[in-house]
Amino acid sequence: MSLAAAAAIVAAVVFAALTVLQVLVAVGKPYGRLVWGGAHRVLPTKLRIGSVIAVALYAAFTLVLLDRSGLLSVFGSGAFRVVAAWVLFAYLAIGIVLNAISRSKPERFTMTPVTAVLAACAFVIAVS
Repeated sequence: MSLAAAAAIVAAVVFAALTVLQVLVAVGKPYGRLVWGGAHRVLPTKLRIGSVIAVALYAAFTLVLLDRSGLLSVFGSGAFRVVAAWVLFAYLAIGIVLNAISRSKPERFTMTPVTAVLAACAFVIAVS
């Protein structure tokens, strides 16, 4: 198995775990301190909708990484998958900084390393 394939599997597992978290907060479970800036223990309706959208984005991100790594063929062999992997890496790199400066200690200490793992995986996949 290539390094990119291993990174894609790690990223898929992490995105699956984040999906579970987002679903839990979307249905009103009290884990809101871990997401969306951590201002709410239970998310208000607008942020719950954001969590549902995040679930869809996580699925798309996972497809991009699995495709670019060669484990799936969703987008063909065109430039889109290369560009998408680099854009995703940049997005996740920015996410590290945003999570690290969160006012919510739980978000800072849980989501910053999670985002760093995802960014590292995306980088490995993007350069492959």
